[in-house]
Amino acid sequence: MSGLLFELRQRFLEKAINLYGPFLGAGVKLEEMSKDYRYAKVSMPLTFYNKNYMGTQFGGSLYSMVDPWYMLMLIKNLGKDYIVWDKAANIQFKKPGKGRVHAEFQLTDEILDSIKTTVEEQTKMDYFFKVLIHDDEGKLICEVDKVLYIRKNTKA
Repeated sequence: MSGLLFELRQRFLEKAINLYGPFLGAGVKLEEMSKDYRYAKVSMPLTFYNKNYMGTQFGGSLYSMVDPWYMLMLIKNLGKDYIVWDKAANIQFKKPGKGRVHAEFQLTDEILDSIKTTVEEQTKMDYFFKVLIHDDEGKLICEVDKVLYIRKNTKA
């Protein structure tokens, strides 16, 4: 029964994320999320709601489509023994987004082990992720550098 409950919780989370106001308004869609929360793929079409004056993807919408994923994935994978917060980000635009764009997020055993080891040794850390946003033709639209703050949860 717990497997079914887990499956229902995950489906609910995926549906709820797609109805989250900032994502709904920008057209951001969670396309895929692995059961272990180590992989996610999101997309965003060019629409009236996320188009800028030049007729291309609005920079704020591009950033919002990548904003929460690594934090959510780390929280789910590290558990209640850790505190995870977004700390900083930098976005560099490479080409105008003129259509549907997408991004992928991946957590590996090596990343999780590195985080756990560093936090054990130093009590806290900043972890840097690079997220690439491509269009449907594979052209790089922008790069987003994300910094996440991670520490042990002393109240867990």
